[in-house]
Parts: sequence; C-alpha cells; structure tokens
Amino acid sequence: MKSGYGQPYLITGIAVLLLIVLCGTASAQEEPLKLTLKEAITMAVEKNLDVRAELYNPAGAEATIRQNKGIYDPLLTLLANYQDSTTLPASIFLAGVTTSKQRILQYNAGASQLIPTGATLGAEFNNTWNRNNSDPSRGFLDKYYQSNVTVTLSQPLLKNFGRAATDLNINVAIYGKEATLEHYKSKLLATVAQVRTEYFKLYSLRENLEVKKTSLALAQKILSDTQAQVKAGVLPAMEILNAQFGASTREKELIDAERALKDQMDLLRLLLQLDKPYEIDPINAPPREKFEAVEEDEIKRALANRPDLLESQANLKASDLQARVARNQTLPSLNLNASAAMTGLGPEYNRDLERVTSGNYPVWSVGLQLDYPIGNRAAENTYIKSKLKVEQAKTQIKSIEEGIQNDVRTAIRAIVSNYKQLDVADQGSAYAEERLRAYIKKNAVGLATTKDVLDVQNDLVTAKNNQIQAVVNYVNAVTQLWQVTGALLEKEGITVNAKEADALYEKNR
Repeated sequence: MKSGYGQPYLITGIAVLLLIVLCGTASAQEEPLKLTLKEAITMAVEKNLDVRAELYNPAGAEATIRQNKGIYDPLLTLLANYQDSTTLPASIFLAGVTTSKQRILQYNAGASQLIPTGATLGAEFNNTWNRNNSDPSRGFLDKYYQSNVTVTLSQPLLKNFGRAATDLNINVAIYGKEATLEHYKSKLLATVAQVRTEYFKLYSLRENLEVKKTSLALAQKILSDTQAQVKAGVLPAMEILNAQFGASTREKELIDAERALKDQMDLLRLLLQLDKPYEIDPINAPPREKFEAVEEDEIKRALANRPDLLESQANLKASDLQARVARNQTLPSLNLNASAAMTGLGPEYNRDLERVTSGNYPVWSVGLQLDYPIGNRAAENTYIKSKLKVEQAKTQIKSIEEGIQNDVRTAIRAIVSNYKQLDVADQGSAYAEERLRAYIKKNAVGLATTKDVLDVQNDLVTAKNNQIQAVVNYVNAVTQLWQVTGALLEKEGITVNAKEADALYEKNR
C-alpha cells in the first residue's frame, strides 16, 4: 500500500513491518492459507454444516413422495385355514343325519391393485375342501372340492373419482419437495452472500492492520525525533509526553486491529469448516468496477428467481390442489361395484378345476352403492378451510413480491451511493496525506507541535480506513443486489437441483 507519510518515516515503517513479519514467520506453525474468493465459496457450499443440514429436508421429502406412491403397490393375499365343527343341521331330512360334522380346508390366493381413476381392481382364486358326515346313499356328497376364480371392480363415480383425488398425497409431497429445495437454495444463497461479505471484510481488516503498523512506526519515529529535539533544547519536555501518548495509542490500535483480524479469521474458518487453525490470506481484492443495474430488469429477475418466493408458490400449488380435492369430497359417495366369477365343484380336485376352466358355471354381478351424509358439514367446512388457506397463501405471496421489489430498489440505491463514496474516500485520503506532509514540514521548523502532527496523522489513518471500508461497502452492496434478485448462485457458477438430495436418500435406503 502506498503512503504519503514522508520518505524517512516510510523507511522506518517498512523496517518495523519487516521485523514483525520475520518474527511472525519464525513463530508460525503453519504456512498462511492463500485463499481465493472462488475457493472460499466452494468450501462453504461443500462443507458448511448449516447448508449440509438443510439438504436433509429435500432428501426426507423424496422419502415422503415414495411413501405415498406406495398406494399403487399391488396387495397380495394368501390364506390357509382349517375348520372342524360338529353342529345341528338346519334340516335333518335334507342332510340325512342328526348331527352335522364338517372339516373344511381353505387355501386361497388373491391380489388387488389401486388404479389412477380411484378404482380398486382385484382377482381371487379360492379353493375349499369339504368333508362331512352326509349320507352318500341319499345323494349327498360327503367330501368335495369347490373352487372359483373371481375378478372384482369397485369404481367411485363421484367422491374420490379421478387421478387428482387418488394422487393427492403424492402430488402434495412433490410440491413439498419442490418447496424444500427452494428453502435449501435460500440457505445456500444466504451462506454464499455471507462468505463474500466475510471474505472481503477479512481483506479489509488485513489492509487496516497494515495501516496501523505503518501508523505505529511513524508515531515511534516522531517520539524518537521529539526526544532528540527536547534533548537539544529545541522543544519543551512536555512534547515527549505528547509523543509517548501518541505511540501508546497507536500500539493499542494495532493490538485491536490484530484481535479483529483473528476474530474474523475464526468466523471465516467456521463458515468454511476448515479443520485446522490456518491463518487465512485472502488474495482477491474487492473490485471497484462500476456496476450498472436497470431497476425494471432486476425486479423481473428477482420475481423469477427468488427462492423464498418460489418456495411460497410451490406451497400455494399444494394448497390449491388440496382445495380442489376437498371440493370433490363434498360430493356423495357413489360406487360402481362389479364382479365376475367362474366356479366349479367336484369330488376330485382336478374335476373341480375342469369345471372352473370350462366357463359353464359363471357368476356375475353389477350394482351401485350410494352413501350421502345428511348435512355433510365435515366435508363442506374442510373445503371452506382449504379455500381460506389458498387465499391466505396468495396474500402472503403478494406481500413477498412487494417486499422483493422494495429490496431491489434499496439495493440499487445502495450501489449508486457506495460507488460515489469511493470517489469521496479517495479524495479524503489524498487530502489527508498532503495535510500530513505539510504538518511534518511545519513541525520541523517549529510551526506545529508534536500533538498537531499526531492529530493530523490520526486523521490520515481514519481516511485510509474509510477508503478501505468504502471499497468493501461497495462490493457488499453489489452482493446484496445479487442476493435479493436470487442471481448470486448463478453469478458464482452454482447450480441447485435434486440430484444431491436424491443421492443422500439413496445412501440411507
């Protein structure tokens, strides 16, 4: 960093700075970690614990989607049952016995499947072996097999009809995952913005530390010169106290600057999850190039990209779908029930199956079943509640959109203001340097006191710090605009999709 402190003072400052650097190098256990802004952002994206924790939400949402898709898993039913009974027959004459004894063995198999229209389709293969004490001489079978193959269909025609009602929980879960991905993007966006801000803050604190070191070197040189002048009788003895106070003040400022720098390194290390206490050396200076922003274009970009708005829109889609299905639930329940079966019966199992497959003994039925609750208040109020939820979500989205527009306008104004401040800070620094040179010359001929020189030097330090802070504030203003428009991730080359969350889901299967 260039300085206008004067050649003698600059040489002394460089000597002190060199001594500090050499001492620091000798005592350091680790080489400084030279870190670019791009590397810092990459580390945060990959390692930041808050970001990693947020990724579990879309992974869990994927589990919810697959859980709800389970309604389409076929249901297989197997039954094996044996029954032994001794009872009084309903008709002694018909049975030809006074006591009915039966042994029944059942072995059945069936499967059912939900289809998108809301219907349940089923198929069964039922087998029964019956052994009893009927009198065969009177034409009764005392043992026989009885089988049937049956297909059933139950289709809702009003309530619960159609894919929207059938897939409700699946689609709500899909919208829920979409919302969690946008929430994850919001967290990632905030983290990247914080990394940029803290990275450039660390850079500014390093620059500030260098200013404090040079300032201390100059104060120590002034103290040395003052002591020599007092000894020569040129200045009164009280000037030494002023010079000592100035040097002590600069030492305290240097200690404070070192502490602030170390605290900022700790914060950045936490953000990046660095596993060692590296001394971080940020090598990218904050850019000063003028950033042009068109308010209308930036607002359009923000309304299209802001993750919090997209998250709310995904939740609205889920609420709107729930409201439409809730309206369907107010309808009466009218079901079409149909079945068809091929039956058989015979003393031997193969004969029984021959009759089943022959198709000569069909049984079929078709019918309608209507259920209608009188009043239907539960369904109607569920529908009203869901409509209110949709209207509430629309109102919240409108509020978010208006807030986004205000955020963009505020960010653009901040960029314009901070860019102008760069010029002001540069001029202030240049003026402070010239003023210090003038006071050093005045002090040399006795026209300015040591205190005057120290005060002017303090003004220069403040001007230098203002110059550094103006650049950081300008870069932070640009970062803020990119954050409120949702463009920051794209600017940094970061893409967000469901692949990483799905991989996390698969890992835990």
